[in-house]
Amino acid sequence: INMAVFPGLQGGPHLHQIAGIATQLREVQTPEFHEYIQQVKANCRRIGEVLTDAGYVMCTGGSDNHLQLWDLRPTGITGSKMELVCDQASITLNKNAVFGDRSALSPGGVRIGTPALTTRGFKEDDFKLVADLINECTILAQDIQKLSGPKLVDFKKTLETTKELKERQTSIRSRVNRLAESFEFYSEID
Repeated sequence: INMAVFPGLQGGPHLHQIAGIATQLREVQTPEFHEYIQQVKANCRRIGEVLTDAGYVMCTGGSDNHLQLWDLRPTGITGSKMELVCDQASITLNKNAVFGDRSALSPGGVRIGTPALTTRGFKEDDFKLVADLINECTILAQDIQKLSGPKLVDFKKTLETTKELKERQTSIRSRVNRLAESFEFYSEID
């Protein structure tokens, strides 16, 4: 009877989870958190606006929260390829399926979150710079795919073996690193 009930159907209170939830509930009641979350949303709107102005398609026409879901299908590249190029340029975003995708293994979009950079002090103007760097990554990914064809394995190989493409990727990464270094990594907690 005991094996039938626990752990499949019953579990005890996990005090570390309860403490984490209680701590978060206390934090979200502070004026500082309200100011922070408003900045997170403003930053998210800004990066979506800049990318949309550059001709890209944000799912649902934009965002009212902390992340943008970007439909990359009109660009001709997959979320997997965009994630790879951005990752190698020290930009973190995640491949993500978008409405109409046939397979989550080859997703048609990426999601871009704003809380981490907002925590470091980025404001709307800084997110314009981030969007510009992501735009350069998109153009780089399209150029790689022109040479490699549609397969991800060939895409990776082309990026690694084509000097001009590798130099462009390195240039983007150095500008990303300079921008990141101009902000605190963390601040002291009172």
